[in-house]
Amino acid sequence: MPILVITGTGTEVGKTVTTAALAASALGAGRSVAVLKAAQTGVRPDERGDADEVARLAGAVTTAEIARYPDPLAPATAARRAGREPVRPREVAEAAVKLAAEHDLVLVEGAGGLLVRFDEAGGTLADAAELLRAPVLVVASAGLGTLNTTELTARELRSRGVELLGVVIGSWPGSPDLAMRCNVTDLPDVAGAPLLGALPDGAGSLAPADFRAQAPGWLAPRLDGTWEAGAFRARAVPA
Repeated sequence: MPILVITGTGTEVGKTVTTAALAASALGAGRSVAVLKAAQTGVRPDERGDADEVARLAGAVTTAEIARYPDPLAPATAARRAGREPVRPREVAEAAVKLAAEHDLVLVEGAGGLLVRFDEAGGTLADAAELLRAPVLVVASAGLGTLNTTELTARELRSRGVELLGVVIGSWPGSPDLAMRCNVTDLPDVAGAPLLGALPDGAGSLAPADFRAQAPGWLAPRLDGTWEAGAFRARAVPA
């Protein structure tokens, strides 16, 4: 798994912090890691972007961005408003392959959900994953509504013949409600793929040293972690 594509079921689901946890766990396992942000929006040239945040939390990773646009919009729209060239799926794939030649793991982080448009032709992160023939990890929210968006994402990946590696809950609260607790059981069913982790709410606010020490405990062994779905489900699922 030299290249892993990370998408979300929408915005603000914990995708960047999950990417940081993946990077930290891989680094802890002795692997070299690169993080590629396909299209960074809503950030000025002098501001830190998502890839920078991953490096702050995870440590010594190589970071790369293909393009950034100032407006907090879908990449295609943000590029058009800025009067700049959009990012195209082939560019994403080529950049990832180049990084993979020099790193054990390349994490490709999308913008928003799987089908957010990168360019005027409708190119998406899903197209990049197809070109790469790389597995996709879906970061999902914990609460009500997540089953629908997760299943839609999974169906789109299956329709394209792209492997869905699994699902990670991007933010798990200290006091989950009934829907969240039930979703622990239902998410793997609707995704047709395993639940591979759950990050605690506020993980991105931890000091970097604490984040790196704790990250493996949030992710399953397949993601270089120690998290156990069965134990998590036993605690979360209502009687």
